[in-house]
Amino acid sequence: MTKQQMLNNLKRECENCYACEIGKKRTNLVFGAGNPDTVSVVLIGEAPGEQEDLQGKPFVGKAGQFLDEYLQKAGIDRNKDLFIINTLKCRPFVIKNSEKGIKSNRPPKKEEKLACETFMLKQIEIINPKLIILCGNNALKSLCGSKYTITKVHGTLANLEYKGRKAIAIYHPSYLISYVHSEEKNKEFLEDLKYIKSLIK
Repeated sequence: MTKQQMLNNLKRECENCYACEIGKKRTNLVFGAGNPDTVSVVLIGEAPGEQEDLQGKPFVGKAGQFLDEYLQKAGIDRNKDLFIINTLKCRPFVIKNSEKGIKSNRPPKKEEKLACETFMLKQIEIINPKLIILCGNNALKSLCGSKYTITKVHGTLANLEYKGRKAIAIYHPSYLISYVHSEEKNKEFLEDLKYIKSLIK
């Protein structure tokens, strides 16, 4: 059985999972994207947003466009070099305007991360990457524990690993877009991606 076939089986399991409230409210499951039979790198983000929920694909909204731009600058092909997943497979949201039904993204809750953790870890086991990119604090803490912070370990291999697989942390694009607005941080982000490119040649 190929990695893709194993992931297809896992996706069917995931589609039937309603272990937390957001699973019952999703528009689409956001399982992952990439060719698992050819890639050697897994990128893990936080959770789907509005566009991801609508399209059923990871990193296709504003943050995804920012990520694509910087991946291209670093010479990384997201379709050929990466398999992209999230810590959650469904969009966590709050109702911002009950009359209009406007939804707003929110951080994942502990119980939601625990409910999805098995699927994320199984994806990693199936793909068996040489390198894991932890995109943002949420992914970093989910895989490596709470003692690490993104500002201290981003862009270095440090001591990060998961079951013998090397891991490297990068800022989450949403953080750079929504909270920082710093050219210096954007440059750091690009340098981190260029370093990752040197690791996956």
